[in-house]
Amino acid sequence: MTKSVKRRITNILLFVILSLGAVLILFPIAWMLSTALKSAPEIAMYPPKLLPEKPMFENFAIAWSKAPFTRYTINTLIIVFFTIIGNVLVNSFVAYGFAKIDFAGKKFLFNVILATMMIPGFVTLVPTYVIFSKLQWVNTYLPLIVPAFCGNAFHIFMMRQFYRTIPNELMEAARVDGAGHFYIWGRLMMPLVKPVLATVALISFKGAWSDFQGPLLYLSDRAKYTLQLGLQVFKGQGFTEWNYLMAVSFLSMLPILLLFFCFQNYFIEGMNVGGAVK
Repeated sequence: MTKSVKRRITNILLFVILSLGAVLILFPIAWMLSTALKSAPEIAMYPPKLLPEKPMFENFAIAWSKAPFTRYTINTLIIVFFTIIGNVLVNSFVAYGFAKIDFAGKKFLFNVILATMMIPGFVTLVPTYVIFSKLQWVNTYLPLIVPAFCGNAFHIFMMRQFYRTIPNELMEAARVDGAGHFYIWGRLMMPLVKPVLATVALISFKGAWSDFQGPLLYLSDRAKYTLQLGLQVFKGQGFTEWNYLMAVSFLSMLPILLLFFCFQNYFIEGMNVGGAVK
């Protein structure tokens, strides 16, 4: 068997495996959309059918009118906006310090930051709630926004690795011209690490947009609910309006999909720590 034949067989096998993986990933989304377009009796049919007999596109409008979802979307966007700002600015500056500035105890502090990734989130859940309660921040957006300005170990690690691929000669040339660290970070380094900044922004958007636990813990006023909390309006004690629930769930998922498809090149390059300087 020649190398070209082996390569062709390998490519076919990879294509089949990737196609099966794509089907497994896309099937839940297809089932969600199908359920959103069905009537309640169709959903209760057995055996279930993937395609609705008569697609009910009006389910999306009806579901959206069941609760103030426009208000919930605005509330979610407020949290998402400040979360992205905090994660991008704070983590990029901290990562710049660990990558390009020499100071006593740098390695020890960086190891401590990485060690926080080993702590399960539920361990700090109660102490964090008590702190925010003492600060009288419960039922406000502050507990959902302020942590983004306190640093994230994974984002710091990823950005640090990206910063380290940038030659130190660029920074030294700027220092010769009298530039300080804030100027070097903001005007020299930030433009060079756009891919990893976009990656952090996308991860932050996805986390804040899809967060259910945080708003559930800290928000009690219905007017302040986020989109994920608003979905609970379709779930009762004995009955769930699955078609409406799936309709709003599908709409809430669209921004994440659209952002990923629009910025997937930045995301892939941001995950590649060698992509800062070509």
